Amino acid sequence: MEKGFPVQYRGPFQQRGTRFRLLTFAVIALTALSFTIQRKFDGKRVVRVPFNANAVTARCKALNVNPGPPPGFDSRTQSDRYQPDTPDVLIRNATIWTGSMDGNEIVTGDILLSSGLIEVIGTQINVAGNVGVTTIDARGAWVTPGIVDVHSHHGVLSLPVLSGADDMDSPNGITQPWLRSLDGLNTHDDAYNLSISGGVTTSLVLPGSDAAIGGQAFTIKMRSTKEKSSSSMLVSPPYGLNGSEIDHSVPPLWRHMKHACGENPSRLYDGVRMDTVWSYRTVYDKARRLKEEQDTYCAKVLEGGPTEDLGPFPEDLQYEALIDTLRGKVKVHVHCYEAVDFDAFVRLTTEFKFPVAAFHHANEAYLVPDLLKKAFGLFFPPHHAPAIAIFGSFARYKRETYRHSTYAPRILHDAGLDVVMKSDAPSAVMSRWLLHDAQQAHYYGLPANAALASVTTVASKVLGLDYRLGYIREDLVIWDSHPLALGATPLQVFIDGIPQLTNPVTVKKTNFQEPPVTPTFDEETRAAVEYDGLPPLEPKEAVSTIIFRNVSNIWLRDSDGAKLAYEALDIEDEGVLVFNGTIVCTGSRDECLPDNYSNYHRIKDLQGGSIMPALTSVGTALGLQEIAMERTTSDGPVNDPRLGSVPGTFNDGIVRAYDGLMFGTRDALLAYRAGVTSSITAPIITESGDSSNVGFLQGVSTFFSLGAKHKLEHGAIIEPDVALHVSILHRSTGTSVSAQIATLRSLLLNQDDSPRGKKFRAVYGGTLTLVVRATNADIIASLVALKAEVEAQSNVPMKLTIMGGAEAHLLAPELAEANVGVIVSPVRSFPLSWEGRRTLPGPPLTEDNVLTALIKNNVTVGIGHQGFSELAMMSGWAAQNMRWDTAWVSINAPDVVDTATALDIASTNVEKLLGITRHPDTVQLIATTGGNLLGFEGKVVAVISQVRGVADIF
Repeated sequence: MEKGFPVQYRGPFQQRGTRFRLLTFAVIALTALSFTIQRKFDGKRVVRVPFNANAVTARCKALNVNPGPPPGFDSRTQSDRYQPDTPDVLIRNATIWTGSMDGNEIVTGDILLSSGLIEVIGTQINVAGNVGVTTIDARGAWVTPGIVDVHSHHGVLSLPVLSGADDMDSPNGITQPWLRSLDGLNTHDDAYNLSISGGVTTSLVLPGSDAAIGGQAFTIKMRSTKEKSSSSMLVSPPYGLNGSEIDHSVPPLWRHMKHACGENPSRLYDGVRMDTVWSYRTVYDKARRLKEEQDTYCAKVLEGGPTEDLGPFPEDLQYEALIDTLRGKVKVHVHCYEAVDFDAFVRLTTEFKFPVAAFHHANEAYLVPDLLKKAFGLFFPPHHAPAIAIFGSFARYKRETYRHSTYAPRILHDAGLDVVMKSDAPSAVMSRWLLHDAQQAHYYGLPANAALASVTTVASKVLGLDYRLGYIREDLVIWDSHPLALGATPLQVFIDGIPQLTNPVTVKKTNFQEPPVTPTFDEETRAAVEYDGLPPLEPKEAVSTIIFRNVSNIWLRDSDGAKLAYEALDIEDEGVLVFNGTIVCTGSRDECLPDNYSNYHRIKDLQGGSIMPALTSVGTALGLQEIAMERTTSDGPVNDPRLGSVPGTFNDGIVRAYDGLMFGTRDALLAYRAGVTSSITAPIITESGDSSNVGFLQGVSTFFSLGAKHKLEHGAIIEPDVALHVSILHRSTGTSVSAQIATLRSLLLNQDDSPRGKKFRAVYGGTLTLVVRATNADIIASLVALKAEVEAQSNVPMKLTIMGGAEAHLLAPELAEANVGVIVSPVRSFPLSWEGRRTLPGPPLTEDNVLTALIKNNVTVGIGHQGFSELAMMSGWAAQNMRWDTAWVSINAPDVVDTATALDIASTNVEKLLGITRHPDTVQLIATTGGNLLGFEGKVVAVISQVRGVADIF
């Protein structure tokens, strides 16, 4: 049954009675009369002229007018979003990246913000006539336009995520161009202020991707307004949005439409790609027919002939936005991953003659740039080839993303396509750290000017708002370091001339004021295309003897952690000799000769690089799956006994991750090439990242090498059985928290002789670590109390570690007293779930984040990865970024986390918190060129393994 009136409603022609029929005929007669209320006599006949002839003529003349700024926009002296009584702001002594000159213009000077606009850029600006000016001395700090996110679901998918606050996708049709994200835009959302704290000022709020056409999208500015309404957040909303009359004498403003192809709509509507494309063609054919009717109608109106038989303008409210799409007045945004989908959509644009603003996600776009340039609109100004809106490294969570490459931004840019970095918040990358994706793109080869433009000028161009956004015109950000430097954080953010950060926390960063000198990846970039997105990732060779020249320093690990073991006085004359995976000499070239150790050796110039201990991954499904959402590529989730009976499931057995290990996955090898050489992995506990029903008992984790070929290879398994893992979480289905705690208590205090019982007996006896995945402070408090209860009975210390710990800072002293450590995951906490909403966001909003608050209270901490959703956390894609996650902690809290501490929380502490005591000789080392492991300057070129007696060379 179609939607409409309730079943019990009886329409007028279902009613009976003479009086009603007479009334109906009267209404029909009056309606007919409305089209002929004026008559003209030309001597031979009566001509009927529509009463709205002028309006219809104006509408017909405007049918094919291109969108553009409102008349006089460039000469305006006050923003349309100006908030009365906003004081003027003068920023002095700034280093300004304007966005002009293809992103190459940098100006040193002052900026005056007045009436919601950037009024002047110059030097020694005179503000004598301005009343109440606030002056800020930037002291040379970098200033950029506000960051523009072209793909988010802010407000239509709540943050924290709640099942009853998801307005992204309608289940009522595969093509619904009449839906509007604005109608579901919630203004009470944590995402807005958190995004602003990362420099994001503008965002395109898209419907979801479960439908082929999900509806219309709207651009918002992130600041809250005095009106506090959804509509007041809009920037340059299309005319007539509230049903008011449209002035057809002025150009229209851009509209936006969300399309999706591939797996998402096929999955929801139980179809295949062919069904999705047919649904496009069906709805666009309907729109085309209406467009042709309008064109025919208007041709008659504009030719000045008789109009008595024309009737009303032909239109359909459901399809008017799609007709505007065919007229080139709508920016079409297409969720599309693979070449097959690009090809189908390009054919669609040619068949129905409409342009595409951007393909989003677009993991395979870099493999088919010439195909994308065939999309309709390339040679029809103001349209251009589709931009490509992509992630920096988020990938391989489903088949469509398997061929993703971190070199894609550079490849696309070199092919002449516009590149945009976007978030997809809050379901993928958090927009607060969208700039980090641009930084990653720069690291892997995208030029600095293009990397900054990808979240400012080019992003605003994609939205059709580059006449007001993306340049130093309305919104801006003052940064504490160069915006492409790792950890760059806003000192202040201005939206519509209004400062958005109250008493921002600042961190002095004297060493991060220039863009990083990034490594060269020419060979890797060529291989990405040559191998169709799947280049070999294994080391090129393994050598037993190698000399590293020009080494600036060496960090080693002993039982206490990382220590600086060597620092060169003159790196141009220093060398490090490695024999059989062991550093046997450090010093001058003459001192470190290989002749006494082997007849064969290699020399590698590190160009001032470093040697550091490798990092250890924890908290993902690395080694147990290849593609998170493809069950056939995974070990699969544990059958949680709490959803059945306890005991009873598995005949009282216990699951070991060791038994399901998979080697050679792309996530594992990419992590290995990025200095993360080992992983502690527990059995998978949720189906395809479905966080709504996370199981209780995971099983026993295993510790293994990410670079090994199989588990029987020497050194592949570091420890087969590590720790016992459970999860205590709120959930929409499953069992209560109290039931989970009760189950855990019973398993700890009432062990039996089953394999499962023996593991809990080992925890009870203090010989095995219990790792509990928990986010909420109240749950963590219950676990601390349970630990005390167990210890009171066992009389031995219980080894308890919290995994997750978003709210752990709320009871940091109690955790320290109870000797409970925390592996913080994700590293930079975000209130994705309700149970973890009380986070410490860190600078510029708070002095401490969760990690630093725990460290200050003497809690032993480790770190996981920077994933957010359950899917992102478990898939393992973020392991390759662990080196930067580690560095970020130190950069934003140098007084709390020095280099040694940073290395420890990503390796030594992680292992200790899971009960691993590792001999220093088993620790692998990482050699980097250009810089060290914890920065954008360094490139991993070798892994040194003493266990295997070789150095793997990349």
